[in-house]
Amino acid sequence: MEPLIRVKNVRKIYRMGDEKVVALSNVSLDIYKGEIVCFLGTSGSGKSTFLNMVAGLEKPTRGEIYIGKIPIHKLNEEKITLFRQKNIGFIFQAYHLLPMLTAAENVSLPLIFRGMDKKKRNKIAEEALEAVGLIGYGNRRPTQMSGGQQQRVGIARALAGTPKIIFADEPTGNLDTNTTKEVMNLIVNQVRKHKQTLILVTHDRSIANYADKVVTIQDGNILSVTVKNSIDEEEKGEKRNEQ
Repeated sequence: MEPLIRVKNVRKIYRMGDEKVVALSNVSLDIYKGEIVCFLGTSGSGKSTFLNMVAGLEKPTRGEIYIGKIPIHKLNEEKITLFRQKNIGFIFQAYHLLPMLTAAENVSLPLIFRGMDKKKRNKIAEEALEAVGLIGYGNRRPTQMSGGQQQRVGIARALAGTPKIIFADEPTGNLDTNTTKEVMNLIVNQVRKHKQTLILVTHDRSIANYADKVVTIQDGNILSVTVKNSIDEEEKGEKRNEQ
């Protein structure tokens, strides 16, 4: 099976005055349709830089990135913006909801750029809010909702229009433990239902347990790639050691 996302020898260097910071160093990875992939690492490890590269938010200094047959690394700003609007959804740690808009308006906002008419946008927004357990919250503004509810709106916005790929950058970083579990179960159930590909970035090992594949990254390098069966065996081994 051909990978949905192919990253080949990607390097990213940031220049700060006379200094050179290597954020990613010759990284290569294949991601397949329907996979949940978690990038696990501490702050400054390069995991968010990787997400930005694959999402087309930044250009690599060197290397190639393909989504399907599309060479993301070669697209100009206009073409990559159009590609993201049609194919990609984002879930952010800080929610990034517009405070002057209602929940329904926040969810439907990205659909405007797809050229959808208002009636269709409103229907999709209503269905997306229902899918994340926010029936009746469409007219509420972000300030009228809890952190967990705001993140659910953010998830609904990312899922609206069923994009092929969802990027989630520390999606539970501002949430308590119980809400984190609720939100992660919600995200995973929805992407499984629609056969979407989910790329998670986190420093939290417990979030990595939701993934099919865990990519541990440090100092801009991939240290290991662990698939689900291997993760399960590690957990069983840890439990046996505890006993």
